[in-house]
Amino acid sequence: MELYDIFKSHPVISTDSRNCPSGSLFFALKGENHDANAFALSALEVGAAFAVVDNPVYAKDERFILVENTLETLQDLARFHRRQLGAKIIGITGTNGKTTTKELIAAVLSRKYNTLFTKGNLNNHIGVPLTLLQLRPEHEIGVIEMGANHAGEIKMLAEIVIPDLGIITNVGEAHLEGFGSFEGVKKTKSELYDFIQENLGKIFLNTGNKDLVEMAESAGFNNYLGVLPYQMYTDIENKLATGSITGNSPFLEMRCFTSEGGFDLKTNLIGAYNAENVLAAVAIGNYFDVDNTKIKEAIESYQPQNNRSQFTETPQNKLIIDAYNANPTSMRAAILNFSEMEVENKSLILGDMFELGENSDEEHRKIIELVKENSFSDVYLVGKSFQAVKSNFINFATAEELNAFFEKNPLKNRFILIKGSRGMRLEKVKYL
Repeated sequence: MELYDIFKSHPVISTDSRNCPSGSLFFALKGENHDANAFALSALEVGAAFAVVDNPVYAKDERFILVENTLETLQDLARFHRRQLGAKIIGITGTNGKTTTKELIAAVLSRKYNTLFTKGNLNNHIGVPLTLLQLRPEHEIGVIEMGANHAGEIKMLAEIVIPDLGIITNVGEAHLEGFGSFEGVKKTKSELYDFIQENLGKIFLNTGNKDLVEMAESAGFNNYLGVLPYQMYTDIENKLATGSITGNSPFLEMRCFTSEGGFDLKTNLIGAYNAENVLAAVAIGNYFDVDNTKIKEAIESYQPQNNRSQFTETPQNKLIIDAYNANPTSMRAAILNFSEMEVENKSLILGDMFELGENSDEEHRKIIELVKENSFSDVYLVGKSFQAVKSNFINFATAEELNAFFEKNPLKNRFILIKGSRGMRLEKVKYL
């Protein structure tokens, strides 16, 4: 394969013509508003050794590699490269918590193995192949995150990743505009189970999650053949790991058990809903023979980032910033968890949930009803979707409007949960 030979000599991949390290391989991808073929020459001038293009107009000399479809070539190259190396690959998907779980798993496995894992949120049809192309012979394990917002996407990604093992964190109501329904979500996420079953791999299964168990059985994982189970609040017998929550105000604390025995965890994570994410990392660590001491060290050292349930203390207030993303399932979990926290003067700042399609009004209405059922000092709603649902709560169209309000009416001595979809930019809220 000529392109693969070139890649082996030039293993640094770039898709940004403005950032091409010397000797790199540039792929000219098409976006909604641009065609990077037009910037291929610029990529070469900046430092790229070769440019992969799919428009012959821009193939000026031997430095340009003309293909039929640049994106498909990138994906094919990643698939081929993945097959050449011996690393065990774990594929991970789910509605909520997959990025946190991926990072916890990687933190645990990195204590014993040379581990490659998805950086940030590079979990789509472009990010996944870019991650796989970072695999090197010295890597022993890869943890690859796979995201989806429409049917068939996990199947497509799994065919690129070719995972040996897989884990679905959970399934919930998200991207309903693309999936159509909760059943559509389950069907798409199940594509990971289907692929692994067809290729005789194994899955890490939260046997306490009814939906996941049903999905695994439908995929052909019966009688625990090919199933690596873990579960909260159960006996360790026949399980890789089990655990229970021992504290949650505000940081999650747990007691976990593996075949090596029990140990206590004090995490830097906010939310009881993270307990199963932690337990997944414990289970996978145990499967790969990482001892409990190293598992504990890895999880307790992990610091959440990118506004994913981050705890921040300002001179005026204590904040839980969970503004990376939101859907009905994660919104409910965050509100209920916050309601159960043993802290005083609780205030809520909630932003719109995106990509819900015709379900948007109903799902936002349900969230408002849930908020009414719980006791909070103040509630501030942000976004047009919340505005479309009648309520007695203070409502603002944008984060900027909320900022203007807080500038004149600052909150003090409050414990505040900030939760909303990324597009609402709630992390920009000031005067707190």
